[in-house]
Amino acid sequence: MKKLGFAFLLCAAGMFAADFSGTGVVSDSHCGKSHSTASAEAEKCVEGCVKKGSEAVFVTGDRVLKLDAASKDKVKSFYGKQVTINGSVDGDTLTIDNVKGA
Repeated sequence: MKKLGFAFLLCAAGMFAADFSGTGVVSDSHCGKSHSTASAEAEKCVEGCVKKGSEAVFVTGDRVLKLDAASKDKVKSFYGKQVTINGSVDGDTLTIDNVKGA
């Protein structure tokens, strides 16, 4: 019984979001890591892919993080650009508290 309780506790602990602060590039779910460097080409590509239905994502290092619904609006002016983001991560989903150009 103790093992079951401990396993539950570990699972529950993983359900909470962790603080996040990082610098990376706002890309899209179609291109992902291919826009790991900011450029004019990346800006045009990400904007076009999002217009066609791809979701905005945040690429930092080797991670591609999805954005929650409210955070997608916060990055619209940063498609293809390098930014610094503060917020929280839950699994592979990022919730943005603030974003600024890097």
